[in-house]
Amino acid sequence: MLAPLLEFMPLVLFATVCAVLMLGYPVALSLAGTALAFAGFGLLLQTLGVAVPFEPRMMNAMPNRLYGIMTNQTLLAVPLFVLMGVLLEKSRVAETLLDAMAMAFGALRGGLGIAVVIVGMLLAASTGIVGATVVTMGLLSLPTMLKRGYSPALATGTICATGTLGQIIPPSIALVLLGDVLSTAYQQAQLSMGVWSPKTLSIGDLFIGALVPGLLLVITYIVYLLITAWLKPSTAPAADRAALKAELGHTGSILPLLLKGLLPPVLLIVAVLGSILGGFATPTEASAVGAFGALCLAAANRRLNISMLKEVLHSTAQVTSMVFLILIGAALFSLVFRAYGGEELVTELFESMPGGVVGATLVVMLVIFLLGFILDFIEITFVVVPIVGPVLLAMGIDPIWLGIMIAVNLQTSFLTPPFGFALFYLRGVTPQSVPTSAIYKGVIPFILLQLSMLLALAFFPGLATWLPSIM
Repeated sequence: MLAPLLEFMPLVLFATVCAVLMLGYPVALSLAGTALAFAGFGLLLQTLGVAVPFEPRMMNAMPNRLYGIMTNQTLLAVPLFVLMGVLLEKSRVAETLLDAMAMAFGALRGGLGIAVVIVGMLLAASTGIVGATVVTMGLLSLPTMLKRGYSPALATGTICATGTLGQIIPPSIALVLLGDVLSTAYQQAQLSMGVWSPKTLSIGDLFIGALVPGLLLVITYIVYLLITAWLKPSTAPAADRAALKAELGHTGSILPLLLKGLLPPVLLIVAVLGSILGGFATPTEASAVGAFGALCLAAANRRLNISMLKEVLHSTAQVTSMVFLILIGAALFSLVFRAYGGEELVTELFESMPGGVVGATLVVMLVIFLLGFILDFIEITFVVVPIVGPVLLAMGIDPIWLGIMIAVNLQTSFLTPPFGFALFYLRGVTPQSVPTSAIYKGVIPFILLQLSMLLALAFFPGLATWLPSIM
């Protein structure tokens, strides 16, 4: 009676981890604790003489895994990009930029929404932190949009969706983590195919591959806002330019304000992304350039002081510690999963699926999308991708295309209720007069737009692979 269950122990392990995470326990401890419990269960059954498909020797690799995580030069980009993002948030670069964009586009129907999307895009390319962008835009732009007669659903949906651009537009922490996981999966896939000199996948490849889909997503947001404003003018009315100027306290020309708002983030983006795209720096080196640039911007805006620095460093250490602790838990989970023969089981399941590679990819994307309703993108990246990545890549899928597909799919996890983090971030800074149902209603069109981008990538893989192939 126990034999059929033992055969599918890897799937039971995966389901148990998802259940524990849904109960609200910390991610890193859930991954490590569940994995250790299953490893102990396997050893206990073997001691009792039960034939269990568990290979305890796999656990000997754990010290090397931990050492590899802590000495991984690629992951050094995580604390530096976090530091850059938190510095920009505290230096209030977004305030001047948003004022300038609101004055430039506010007189159009849907213009304030367009201003939010453009500013969010620039913040995403500067910080790469979803929470910081959503909270900043919520505090700065939502009161103005509501005061100017915008529909609460459209205003909140636009802010939430714009904040998630930090997932896909480089430099993105999500792409850094996903790139590291996929790089390992790609090497495993090639070794399983007998390729003893495996090719590598760099985070820079994912950054370049994400540029076109990210910009197309921005364009689709803007087009949606223009169409909505044209079909339903009452939901996104045009603002009176003179009244907007008076409200923002800028009575002079827009041009100086535009230059003051645009130049700092654009220069920072050019310094970070330009150095990567030009081949002058790796993403890790570019993250150091970005952190130094953000420090200079904070000093130029007279926001740099000891108190602010202590707050920034505390936030950076907190986020970095969380990410690395999750990485350690995920490494332990991966080892126990493989010790139970999980890789072979997943390979058999994928190979037996109707539709071959297409069917397997479709199922993986559907599973990631559904898990996005209940799990965070970090959890999905470290739990799901190491399991399915090597199998899909061994089937001949382009690693850059797969990475961008997963990144866009994970982007929706920030918007899908009940546990969409962008919804929580915005709810925390939204007036009580705006119901939570309006936020949920507002993000639905943007979820559909993101899924349409996923379909476009599926039918036109060149959107993700063309730019990396010519760089």
